[in-house]
Amino acid sequence: MEPDEIKNIIENGLPGSIVKVIGDGTHFEATIVSDKFLGMGLIEQHQAVYRTLGDAMKESIHALSLKTYTPEQWGKIK
Repeated sequence: MEPDEIKNIIENGLPGSIVKVIGDGTHFEATIVSDKFLGMGLIEQHQAVYRTLGDAMKESIHALSLKTYTPEQWGKIK
């Protein structure tokens, strides 16, 4: 699986999100900014991303590191 494929899956599952994915075909790192994360804790945010990726997490992605932010949080670190 390519980083762009993962990016597209996340963007489709979390519409309106800003997504950046890098990786080597097996190990990936994704940064996701979404208003869908409002009111969620970090674990809930990560679970939302994993649900979006569905079977790809079991079949195609060996390791995925997530950095998730609400738009407000992102604005403070940018």
